[in-house]
Amino acid sequence: MKSGFKLAATALLCGAIAVPTYAGHSWNNYHWAKPGLKVTVPIEWNLSSEWLPHFDNAVSDWNADPDIANVPTVIGVVPRKGSVNPRTCKPVGGRIEVCNSSYGRTGWLGIAQIWLSNGHISQAVTKLNDTYFNTAKYNTSDWRALVICQEIGHDFGLGHQDEDFANADLPLGGGLQTCMDYTNVPAGNGQPNDHDYEQLALIYSHPDSAAAAVASYGVSQAPGGDTPGEWGRAIHFTKDGRPDQFEQILGPGNRKITHVFWAIGEGPRGSKG
Repeated sequence: MKSGFKLAATALLCGAIAVPTYAGHSWNNYHWAKPGLKVTVPIEWNLSSEWLPHFDNAVSDWNADPDIANVPTVIGVVPRKGSVNPRTCKPVGGRIEVCNSSYGRTGWLGIAQIWLSNGHISQAVTKLNDTYFNTAKYNTSDWRALVICQEIGHDFGLGHQDEDFANADLPLGGGLQTCMDYTNVPAGNGQPNDHDYEQLALIYSHPDSAAAAVASYGVSQAPGGDTPGEWGRAIHFTKDGRPDQFEQILGPGNRKITHVFWAIGEGPRGSKG
């Protein structure tokens, strides 16, 4: 059984629905304001043709009915074509922008960035680095499916179920491996699994007002950036000492958080202390 997964004996009420607390991989409880039954922020693609099938699959999977007793569907994002420059992938208030470009030898395959305002995610981006995905090592359906699924999952507030790249990825729930894992062998890891849906139901188990949702969209559109020097301070490290989460303070109540998926053997080494 993977680390990060615990079976709890309790249940959490989601409105009038009991949601089993099987999962335990919220990303610090970061979440969008949810005035209705689902998170319905637009998710806009700024992608080349190689990425579009993987984007469509990822959005369909995150929007899917979990088909798990007492676990509601809480993601209902609306995909549409975006209009931002993929190279900069500028954030837009109240939206998720998904972009691909050749961002250079940055060391990362993908990054997810969220901007926080008034206690909620106000805007988010996913960036996919074609400098690596255009090489033979990473130009595979499995790698593309894994990274785009995982970065979009982060944009909704999910963390990882397992953070050991060397662990074997065993099926967890529903007979599926999960895209919310680090792995060196991505075969079959391009989808969420039951525990991802359960965690989302827990994260979004409380309602928010429409006013709260609108209020969260006022954060400064600070650029995301492609390098650690643009992301702020490191706040989390992988098992082998690479910083994979960064925080930049933008002002009172406003922050930018960056989650990094490093290529195998790449990325800076830091200190966990």
